[in-house]
Amino acid sequence: MVRKFFPLDKNYLLEGVQLRLQDRLLVALIDQAKAAYEQMHNPLGLNDAFSEKIIRYYPKNLQPLYTFYQNLAGVYRFKFGENQLSFLWDGKDHTEKYHENWSRTFQEWTTRLCGQSQFVQSVLDLTVFLPDNHHPHLADNRMNAVMLGLFEMKIHKQKGIMKMKVA
Repeated sequence: MVRKFFPLDKNYLLEGVQLRLQDRLLVALIDQAKAAYEQMHNPLGLNDAFSEKIIRYYPKNLQPLYTFYQNLAGVYRFKFGENQLSFLWDGKDHTEKYHENWSRTFQEWTTRLCGQSQFVQSVLDLTVFLPDNHHPHLADNRMNAVMLGLFEMKIHKQKGIMKMKVA
């Protein structure tokens, strides 16, 4: 159990699946952010020292992205994580269903998020450029701002997830 984002955040099967997929999905996110950066800022593929650093980066420490992942997982549980198990007529168990649905939704959401240059830069700041980045909390704030715009939800450290109206 990571954190309760709202009073009825009690789908422990879904939360367990999300935790098991965390590292695999975050590595995919980093690859997606690197590709999005290259597409946005280096469409001709001209390599310099900066772009080479991004291309050659392989994640060894995913810890800086864990807060983002847990927040996104909390948003998913808020939107789709029913506490009552339903009948599955396709022969799968709930763990398999959650695995497929969460993986697919994470991919879709991160594709939309990687369309925002502010988000891509935040991912790179927390991974590729972390040793040089002296203010990683600013990257977290930028990620949360992009998520607020995309999902119309705000994540408070004490209050959890709250629906917001974005003007």
